[in-house]
Amino acid sequence: MTSPLKRPIVIKIGGSTLGTEKTILEDLVTLQKSGTPLIVVHGGGQVISEWQKKLGIATQFVSGLRVTDIATLEVVVSVLAGLVNKQLVGVIKALGGRVIGLSGVDDGLIEAKIENKELGYTGEVANINVEPLMMFLKQGYIPLIAPVSLRTDYRKIEGNDVILNVNGDTAAAAIGAAINAERVIFLTDVIGLCDKSGKLIPSITSGEVPSLITSGAISGGMIPKIKACLRAVSNNTTIARIIDGRNPHSLLSEIKMGNSGTTVSP
Repeated sequence: MTSPLKRPIVIKIGGSTLGTEKTILEDLVTLQKSGTPLIVVHGGGQVISEWQKKLGIATQFVSGLRVTDIATLEVVVSVLAGLVNKQLVGVIKALGGRVIGLSGVDDGLIEAKIENKELGYTGEVANINVEPLMMFLKQGYIPLIAPVSLRTDYRKIEGNDVILNVNGDTAAAAIGAAINAERVIFLTDVIGLCDKSGKLIPSITSGEVPSLITSGAISGGMIPKIKACLRAVSNNTTIARIIDGRNPHSLLSEIKMGNSGTTVSP
C-alpha cells in the first residue's frame, strides 16, 4: 500500500537571491532526497529589469508590483518561463535532483485576472489548479514554477493576449493555501520584516498589518510579500515565513530550526 504524501512545503526563491542561490538549490535536493515534497516558485525581477534596460523598455512599479505593458510582458515570459526557469532546472538536475520546470500557464496551473488597470498585464491570482502539482509530487518531482499565468477569461479572448504577469510571492502563497502546504517559505535578501529602526519583527498577525503599513515598517516590495503571507495562512493550517536567503544553507537551517526571520500568522 502506498503511504500518503506528506504535506508539501512551498518555497519562493526571490529574484534578489538569484546568483547566490547554489546552496539553496543544494538544500532543495537534500530535502527532496530526505522525502520532503517541495514546490518551488521562483522570481527573476532583477533579470527582467536588466533585459528591459538592454531593450530600452522603461521599468515602472506601483506598490511594489511591476507595471506590465505588452513589451514588458514579452520580456517577463521570456525571462521567467525561459531563461531563469531552465537555468534553475539545469542546476538542480546537475545536483542530483528530480525537477520539472513549469510556468503558471501550463495546464492552467495559475489563473489570474486584471484588477488594477494601472498595472497593465499584471494580474491578481484567482485560481490554482492543484492537479498537475499533485501528479508531479506523487511521481517524486519538484515542480519549479515561473510566475506567469493564464487569464481567467482566456477562453473568451481572440488572439494571443491570454497570458498575465503575476507577483511571485502571491503565486507561492496562493499555491500554498490551495494545496494545504505545511508552510510557505519566502527566501529574500533581507533578514525578515523590520521596524523603522531596522530591528527584526519576529512575528506578526493579520490584525497588525494595517498599522505597520501606516507606520512605514511595511513598504515597497514588502507590501505584496506580507499580503502574500496573509493569503498563505488564510486556510488556518499553513505557516508563512520570511527568511534571509543570502545565508549559506538558509533553507536547511529554516527547516531544522526555524529560529530566524519573521513568522506571519492569521
